[in-house]
Amino acid sequence: MTKEHTSLNNDGQVNLSRSEQKRAQVLESAIDLFCHQGFPNTSMDEVAKHAGVSKQTVYSHFGSKDDLFVSAIESKCVVHQLTDNALVDATKPQQVILQFAQQFGEMIVSKEAMTVFKTCVAQADTHPEVSRLFYDAGPKHVLGLVRNYLKKVNEHGEYWFKNPHESAVRLCLMLFGELKLRLELGLEIGDLQISRQAYIQDTAEMFLRAHQVDVK
Repeated sequence: MTKEHTSLNNDGQVNLSRSEQKRAQVLESAIDLFCHQGFPNTSMDEVAKHAGVSKQTVYSHFGSKDDLFVSAIESKCVVHQLTDNALVDATKPQQVILQFAQQFGEMIVSKEAMTVFKTCVAQADTHPEVSRLFYDAGPKHVLGLVRNYLKKVNEHGEYWFKNPHESAVRLCLMLFGELKLRLELGLEIGDLQISRQAYIQDTAEMFLRAHQVDVK
C-alpha cells in the first residue's frame, strides 16, 4: 500500500488523499476495461484486480457497475473541463462558447470517447441500458450545461436563443464535423486534423452570429 501511494504521488497526485488516489485508480482501470471489453463483459472483480485494489474498495466508492460506468464517463467530462463551471459568464458568450467548443471538440474525438461510443452502438440492440447510461452521463449532461448557459445569455439581450435546448443540440452536432464521422468509420483523418482548430473556431463564431440580436 505504501508503494502504491508513493507511486501515485510521483505521478503528480500529491494533493490527493489515499482514498482519492484509489478512486482515481479505479476510474482509470474501469475506463480501460470498458473501452477494450465493453460494459457487459467487465466485472467489478476485474476492475478491482486491474486497479490493484480490493473489491470492497471499489464498492466503497461506487455502489454498482452502473454507478462506476457513469462516473467513468463523467470523469472524462471533468478532464476536458466540461463541468458546471465550464459555462458561467453570460456577459462574454463569444469567449465562453469558443472555449466550450474547443474543449468539447477535443473530447468527442478522443480515443476513449470514440471507443466507448462505438461499443455502445455495437451493443445497442442487446444492451440498450448501456447506451442510456452513456447518453445520460455524457451527451445529455453536456447539452444541459449548454442549454442552461444559453438561457442566461438570453437575459443580456445581445443574443437570443428561442429554444435553448435545440440550439445546444445544433452547436454540439456542428462541432462533430467531418472528423468525428471519419473516426466512426475508421477512415484517415490526417488532413482534417490540420484544419480542426479553424473549423471549431469558425463554427463557434457562426453559431453566435446566427443568434445575434439586430440593433436598429
